[in-house]
Amino acid sequence: MTDILDHFIETAEWIKSTVGATPEIGMLTGTGLGGLVAAVAAEAELDYRDIPHFPISTVQSHRGRMMVGTLEGKPILVMQGRFHLYEGYSPLEVTFPIRVMQQMGVSHLIISNAAGGLNPVYRPGDLMIITDHINLTGTNPLVGPNVEQWGIRFPDMTAAYDKQMIELAETAARDNGLGIRKGVYAGLTGPSLETPAEVRFLQAIHADAVGFSTIQEVIAAVHGRMKILGLSTITNVHNPDAPAPATVDEIIEVATAAVPNLEKVIRGVLKEI
Repeated sequence: MTDILDHFIETAEWIKSTVGATPEIGMLTGTGLGGLVAAVAAEAELDYRDIPHFPISTVQSHRGRMMVGTLEGKPILVMQGRFHLYEGYSPLEVTFPIRVMQQMGVSHLIISNAAGGLNPVYRPGDLMIITDHINLTGTNPLVGPNVEQWGIRFPDMTAAYDKQMIELAETAARDNGLGIRKGVYAGLTGPSLETPAEVRFLQAIHADAVGFSTIQEVIAAVHGRMKILGLSTITNVHNPDAPAPATVDEIIEVATAAVPNLEKVIRGVLKEI
């Protein structure tokens, strides 16, 4: 644990010395959503492979690039691509970017993902504000010795997603004439997609959307006392009574098409932070 703590510190210090900035807002983008970074006035761009101790993205559409710059006049650090348990990464490795952000002084985190819809009223292309989540990954990034400088041993998760940021996202959507959903996100390990029986189970426990990311990062960010906004792009909607196969290419296509609306919401939030 001492070695990996040293790695977080070394990585954060290297990034700060390289880009010459200490943004207070972090953004983590997921499948098909990397196009969000085009809106950032970049002052520095770093490939993950060039950052000391940093993991490498292996998933299609995850560019593997960090950008530091401004968006709506706010200093921001954007991760174009994330890491997943199904890639073989440990929870500590999946949450490495979050701990680096924490070490750099990031206090607000906007995290986006592509998710399968479970709520039957949802439609592909919908945006959903995450109000809560269900961790079905079978693991947790806080397992093991607690690092006191990161956070307390038993962080409270009753308000993991910041209510004020949720309200800002709702307002931004309304101001832009966009409909937006609010719901519960279920996180699985993946990479196999859900069976019809699993979909029925997830619906029975009142999950509105499902995906293979976000949970680990949010737990680490709550531990690090960050204010979090979670946004899901609904790429397909599951119907266990008439199951239809979903392909990664189709998921990426829908997520990419939703980027302009997602950008409007995020811009609206940033204006008010």
